[in-house]
This record gives sequence, C-alpha cells and structure tokens, in this order.
Amino acid sequence: MTFYPQLILDALKHVRYPGTGEDIVSSGMVDDNIRIDGNKISFSLILDKPNDPFAKSLVKASEQAILTYAGAEAEIKGNIDIRYRTQIPAQPEKLLPEVKNIIAVSSGKGGVGKSTVASNLAVALAKMGYKVGLLDADIFGPSVPKMFGLEEARPYLEPVGGRELIRPEEKYGVKILSIGFFVDKESAVLWRGGMASNALKQLISDANWGDLDFFVVDLPPGTSDIHLTMVQTVAITGAIVVSTPQAVALADARKGISMFQGDKVNVPILGLVENMAWFTPAELPNNKYYLFGKEGCKKLAEELNVPFLGQIPIVQSICEGGDNGTPVACDENTITGKAFAELAQSVVEQVNIRNTTLPETKKVEIKR
Repeated sequence: MTFYPQLILDALKHVRYPGTGEDIVSSGMVDDNIRIDGNKISFSLILDKPNDPFAKSLVKASEQAILTYAGAEAEIKGNIDIRYRTQIPAQPEKLLPEVKNIIAVSSGKGGVGKSTVASNLAVALAKMGYKVGLLDADIFGPSVPKMFGLEEARPYLEPVGGRELIRPEEKYGVKILSIGFFVDKESAVLWRGGMASNALKQLISDANWGDLDFFVVDLPPGTSDIHLTMVQTVAITGAIVVSTPQAVALADARKGISMFQGDKVNVPILGLVENMAWFTPAELPNNKYYLFGKEGCKKLAEELNVPFLGQIPIVQSICEGGDNGTPVACDENTITGKAFAELAQSVVEQVNIRNTTLPETKKVEIKR
C-alpha cells in the first residue's frame, strides 16, 4: 500500500481533542511536515502548553486512527512526537534575560572531544557575526582555558546596576568563563556535588554576560548533578550530544539523549555531532581513513529520529589548535575550520526550527 500525506490527514480527522471536541487536523494540532518513508510515518502533534493531560491519549488515538483508516501496514508506533506552542518558564525569576538561546553541549562519555566541539562551535558562531558566550561547566575537568590560551586569566569584578559582577574574559569574539580561572590549574578539583553546583550557579548568575545570541555551555561528560543544576537554573533551548563513531561511544550517547528527553530534564535535542569521523593526514588531504567506524552517529540519529548536525574529522591542526590556544574554527580555510563553520550553520537552523512557535525575541537571524 502507498501512503501519502493527505491520506494520513484524512485518517487523523477522526481523532478529536477531548478539551474542545474538535478534530485535531481542523484545530491545527498536526504539523504540516508529515514524513513518509515506505510504510514508516512520522510527524508532530502541536499542543498549546506542556503538561497537557491529553497528550499521551492523543498520541495513542492518532496511532490507532492511522492503522484503522490509512492502512494496517503503517509503521507509526513511537513515531509521533509532541511540540508545544508555549513554554513554561524554568523558574519565576528568569536568569540571563538578555540571552536569546542557551545551548548545552554534552557527551555520554569522556574523551570524545566534547570541549573541542563546544569551543570551536562558539568561535564559529562568533565568526558568523553572532554575540556568543561560552561557559565551561565541566567543573571537575575544565579544559576551555587551555583551548583559548587563557590559563593565566583571572577575571575581576565590575559594577553593573548596583551589583558587583564577574567580567567574563573575551577572545576570538567569545565571552568566556570557566571554573579553571579560579582554581590552581595543577590541582584536581575535589568538591562534593553541592559545592560544584553552587559554583556553577555563581558563574551563571553573578557574571556580566550581557546581550547574547548564543550561550554555549560545555557540560561534564556523562550524567551528574551539574546537568540537573543547569536545567533548574536556566531555560535551555536545546542540547547537542557529541560522540565518536565507535559502538561503545554511541551506546553512551544513546544514554545521554535519553537523559535529556527524560521527565526530570526534558530538554529538546538539537542534534548529534560525530567527532573524529575520519582521519585525514596533512600530506594526503583528500584521503579519509575511518579509524573508529563509519557514520555511526548518522545511523544513530536516524534510528532515534533526531537531527544529525555534522561530522568533524581528525587532522593534526585540531590537536595543535587545542594545545596552543587557537581554536581551528578561527581559520575557515582548513578542513576542520570549514567543518565547524558548517556545524554552526546547522545549529542556527535547528535553533530556529526549535523556536518557530516561541516569541519573536527568541529567534536569531540566520547569517550566511
């Protein structure tokens, strides 16, 4: 049997929203972007606000309507997601009111280059003309100071609106704060969870971040109190999960995505980034050697129905850039510089897709 969008819409007209008694198609609750791949059908239901009591029953009713009126061969179970027209603020007093979008960069495990991706994404966004901030929230293993050549930086306080606020360092057009600025770089940070969470809150609320289009947050690997603190402290626009193509890294990436989509966190996934996608030697720039497997993240993104944001290759310059304090995204003429520029463009597009139903002030202009 052949499925097509109008057939699906006709089937969904049999589903009525309990709150009004009207069918969900006429009520504008079905996203126009109905995706059909053979028998696999996926789309979004658009509800007025989070915590709608009828959300789960509408999904089940929609699945049943498609199987009944469009065709029993339809593969629909688990392929309907929920979007909302309005957002409930994370807390009554909104922190960072001048920040348009907060992007959390995370990874299921350490060693996959999460901080490299976060740092270079911030630089690439700044090169596109956006106002960008970067918070190193990896409290126990801060690496952003080294990546920006700011290991000796010691931010100072400045008066702002009757308060003394921390003045972020600024380099390559990015405002930067890290716990690494305030601790001995030769010593391990031995803090209990509460101390680390309080330090993170201070870097957010007691700093003069000002007007930003994007606030990139480099989270610790895995799952921890820091992730919950971020969600409870600020309204995160969406999360980016970084992984390598290896099976063991992908298994942890899957857990990371599950954490963000869980009830306690409930943060949208902007997409997956595949780091160390292939190796290209400097003397053979057209050659690709897939050291850790090929397109593992791309396949996982397709399986989990989340966006695939791009691939970052391994070249010698990316290691040298991280060591000498010059992120590779500073030079768009290099292989990795171009890759990060394309990643930044993909992130902006996904943020604007995410923000389509939010107030105009949340959107950012796509700059090409």
